[in-house]
Amino acid sequence: MLARFKPLIDHSEGQLFLSETFKIIVEEVLCKGTDVTQKVCDWKEPEELAWLLDLELRATGEPQHKLLERVKDVAKYSIKTSHPRFFNQLYGGVDYHSLAGRFLTEALNTNLFTYEVAPVFVLMENEVLRGLRQLVGWTEGDGIFCPGGSTSNMFAMNLARYQLFPEVKSRGLWGLPRLTVFTSSESHYSVKKGAAYLGIGTDNVIVVKVDDGGRMIPKDLDEKIMLAKSQGTVPFLVSCTAGTTVQGAFDPLDHIADVCEKHKLWMHVDAAWGGSVLFSKQHRHLMKGVDRANSVGWNPHKMLVAGLQCSALLLQDTTNLLRRCHSASASYLFQQDKFYDVNLDVGDKSVQCSRKVDCLKLWLMWKAVGSAGLEERVDKAFIHVRYLVEEMKKREGFQLLHEPEFVNVCFWFTPPSMRGNEKHADYQERLAKVAPVIKERMMKQGTMMVGYQPLGNKVNFFRVIAFSPLLSKKDMDFFLDEIERLGNDL
Repeated sequence: MLARFKPLIDHSEGQLFLSETFKIIVEEVLCKGTDVTQKVCDWKEPEELAWLLDLELRATGEPQHKLLERVKDVAKYSIKTSHPRFFNQLYGGVDYHSLAGRFLTEALNTNLFTYEVAPVFVLMENEVLRGLRQLVGWTEGDGIFCPGGSTSNMFAMNLARYQLFPEVKSRGLWGLPRLTVFTSSESHYSVKKGAAYLGIGTDNVIVVKVDDGGRMIPKDLDEKIMLAKSQGTVPFLVSCTAGTTVQGAFDPLDHIADVCEKHKLWMHVDAAWGGSVLFSKQHRHLMKGVDRANSVGWNPHKMLVAGLQCSALLLQDTTNLLRRCHSASASYLFQQDKFYDVNLDVGDKSVQCSRKVDCLKLWLMWKAVGSAGLEERVDKAFIHVRYLVEEMKKREGFQLLHEPEFVNVCFWFTPPSMRGNEKHADYQERLAKVAPVIKERMMKQGTMMVGYQPLGNKVNFFRVIAFSPLLSKKDMDFFLDEIERLGNDL
């Protein structure tokens, strides 16, 4: 039977184009893009890049050979985030089982809002969320996959407010008291963004002090909550961080939980970056107390390399709070007289209507390597970081901000011309210019990518993120050698 259709399939222009595109993906992205002898990026200035890509959209279509050239150019000039020497962000690397799941998801092109159009994925999402909740320490609960950790944090804020003031759903902000949110000075910017988006206001996000390592200080949290109450506001949520964006710090969750219980506040843990340590028996202690939280945000697309995007919001709640808070009960979509259990129509738990399938990539990867394989992946990242730090200490010119708690290594590089001049009046000003110049050089040469930033009163420093499963100790050595090569003449 299939033979009868084979000529039609082989000569379908669209399917031939797809087949050739896959060849380009394999060659340019998955082979060259993970090869350490190849560039991480082929840098072009915006005007030149726009010309090379021929971005103009025209009235008439273009021949297939031209389109394939465009596909190849897109692959060539894009940043190779799967490259072992892409240290720039909290995502990177590639897991091929997860990638297969991403291909399958795109090909199936379904919407995860009702069981009737996504029966496989409704059941799969429930199972994956159950597995993640178990790692947090909950035998029951709820959850949903969100389009990124920022959205997970905003969902948590909305749920906490609704639980305290359910009338906000119908009446809006009218008649609500002034609400206050508490988070550390090194938490993700989405906490303030969420407060603005939900009408709480950024002025009502109270910033809690951190210690030298970037961890929230529970005593200061307690004092700020009591002060806010004395000023007539209503504290309702504390947003902790497990793995801060810059320093990789873990807030002391157990002690913060004590404060939240004392004041009866919703405790949310933004574990978008650090949540994956829960797979590791050796490192899960970093999140001690997470089981006492009301909600946890976790991005497997980061340390677990599940691929963008894969972000879960987990809840300890068993009262269907997600659905009660977010539902609009659209009668054309969520009919209550369907022939199956309508609780399987999960779309009303989300503020989205259209929702991509983000569970398959994680499910397929988890099925392939098991919890033990994901634990090994986490532990390997810590081993690479320890190696990098020890090698860094052997070289002149490298200065750590502090010993890393996680897999973020923050450091300054001081060129030979500046060493010994630390007491000069312009030293900090000169040091601040080193990282941007080295970053420009590495990107224009395409050898690697690593981020830099200032923090508080600390001038620009590098933040290298080392977790890709493709990494080796040779890549760690290369990183240090390359920083020296690019910066020794400054």
